[in-house]
Amino acid sequence: MTKSQTTLKGEVDLSNVNTGGNAALHQPLPERLRPRTLGEVVGQQHVLGEGMPLRLAFESGRPHSCILWGPPGVGKTTIARLMADAFDAQFIAISAVLGGVKDIREAVEKAEAARSGLMPQRTIVFVDEVHRFNKSQQDAFLPHVESGLFTFIGATTENPSFEVNSALLSRAAVYVLQSLTPEDLQNIVAKAQAIHAVPAIEDEAVERLIAYADGDARRLLNTLETLSITAEQAKIEVMTDAWLLQVLGERMRRYDKGGEQFYDTISALHKSVRGSDPDAALYWLVRMLDGGADPRYMARRIVRMAWEDIGLADPRAMQMANDAAATYERLGSPEGELALAQAVIYLAVAPKSNAGYKAYNQMKALVKSGSTQPVPMHLRNAPTKMMKDMDWGKGYRYAHDEDGGFAAGEDYFPDGMDNPHFYQPVARGMEIKIGEKLERLRQLNAAAAERRKS
Repeated sequence: MTKSQTTLKGEVDLSNVNTGGNAALHQPLPERLRPRTLGEVVGQQHVLGEGMPLRLAFESGRPHSCILWGPPGVGKTTIARLMADAFDAQFIAISAVLGGVKDIREAVEKAEAARSGLMPQRTIVFVDEVHRFNKSQQDAFLPHVESGLFTFIGATTENPSFEVNSALLSRAAVYVLQSLTPEDLQNIVAKAQAIHAVPAIEDEAVERLIAYADGDARRLLNTLETLSITAEQAKIEVMTDAWLLQVLGERMRRYDKGGEQFYDTISALHKSVRGSDPDAALYWLVRMLDGGADPRYMARRIVRMAWEDIGLADPRAMQMANDAAATYERLGSPEGELALAQAVIYLAVAPKSNAGYKAYNQMKALVKSGSTQPVPMHLRNAPTKMMKDMDWGKGYRYAHDEDGGFAAGEDYFPDGMDNPHFYQPVARGMEIKIGEKLERLRQLNAAAAERRKS
């Protein structure tokens, strides 16, 4: 590969980048490159592109409370700051790692002062790592969000369904942000070079840096800044791949290209589990952990494998995967990684079935393609006398009162809709028993249908 300085494919708009003055030069590189407009944001076009939901929220002129959920370094803080700028709002940032009720109380006081001042101003309260706040701390925002005193924006790397109180979650839209693509990260490297924040970089070295950053812009920029300082001290004019490995050490080698980058390696792990090879699965797991992959990310992937590839052939696999994730949370590294390793081994040797996974996807496609069918009268809930008088729930057969706990011949689909029988258990593991039971139940249904005809 030829050595050349990385440049943007198109023109870089640097009109809002402050490159003058000592103050700007002494700012950390992530701050110097922080976007000043929505158009400068790299990535997240699925929510910020033309006609997309978050872009429409900016253009509406009416801020609303929201949760920004995504991995580190994808622009959650930047988007919150841009929202405050777009609505000419006071921006108050709180770290849930370092802050507490006192910080919330001070934010309320500042918001009240801004609203009642000579020039009334909106307030946006941004809470970073909001999942770190406990229930009472999260509840402290509710009355002020409801009263409209301020707009609440929470940022989290964890699933808000589990980590954010339902009361607060119900008052906020959730926007899912994604890891930056290699093209996005290439764009950021080019922006850094355009303001002369980094020296020329060999193409091969850029590729390695992008793989190492793993979709995290902050990690990329912090690494670039460290390398630039080192290169300046060593009077290095071009960062080569060899120099990069020498400076950053062996860990960078773990994210090499040629089939060994991050997503290729996780693919190899997943396919080794699916292929029932415990040693290969363990090898790829250890490769990723040794290369610096976040064990929590690995735990999430292991849980996904259990549901996608083992399924009901061995329901214990899901429990094993969840227990391994919980064990890692309790013990941390390196002790907790043993639980992940044993979960991977168990998943690899477990019987495999994707019958549930396939059935779910088929049913999603069916529901999406069809019109909404009304719930049959006999399946409707009838909590009031009026509803009972209107025959809601009439004719429903309570399965527990039937022979074998099964109401043979009962139909649970909308009227006129045939059972598509998408779920087809495989002849492996526990699904052998499930398949046998379903066949017996279908025979009972068929016999009941024949009796109705005669």
